[in-house]
Amino acid sequence: MFDLFPKEKIILPFPDAVFEFYPNFFSTEEADALFQKLLNETPWKQDDITIFGKKMAQPRLTCLIGNEGKPYSYSGITMQPHAWNSTLTFIKEKVAQAAGQNFTTVLANLYRNEKDSNGWHADNEKELGKNPIIIASVSFGEERKFQIKHNTLSDVKMTLYLNHGSLLLMKEGSQIHYKHQIPKANQPKKTRINLTFRT
Repeated sequence: MFDLFPKEKIILPFPDAVFEFYPNFFSTEEADALFQKLLNETPWKQDDITIFGKKMAQPRLTCLIGNEGKPYSYSGITMQPHAWNSTLTFIKEKVAQAAGQNFTTVLANLYRNEKDSNGWHADNEKELGKNPIIIASVSFGEERKFQIKHNTLSDVKMTLYLNHGSLLLMKEGSQIHYKHQIPKANQPKKTRINLTFRT
């Protein structure tokens, strides 16, 4: 049986939105095993994206997993979903219990090294609705810097370190009033896998 209330839940002190962070959502041993399974089982690919009218290779590898017939589009890419496997289903069910939300899709991201990144954005694509109820972000592997900033309040911002086995729930208001990014790092970084569960 899953632990519905992991030991630590940190409520981030932000106006206009709810962010909850569980730094130890998965134990180290569980996270180690899941990281290796995800690395080896996922059909990773590198798409071209269009930013400010320019096409370039996306600075990370990705894979969409989800219910049949539910594509996902962003930055000029339309991704068709792969089927759920047992590893991702296990993670999804545990995250769903903590979030109180059933998820239909996960976008998997593979950050190979310090050069891989994800620029400022909100997860507000039309498939998710204007104000997604919950985006659940799970991290495995190398710890990376995660930056959050308010769209209109310039002094409301934070740098969070997403560690191995952590869960970040971005709830009501998070995609309307905030943007977030994983910047390139100045120091060498090993591989990181991030799973963002959506409905």
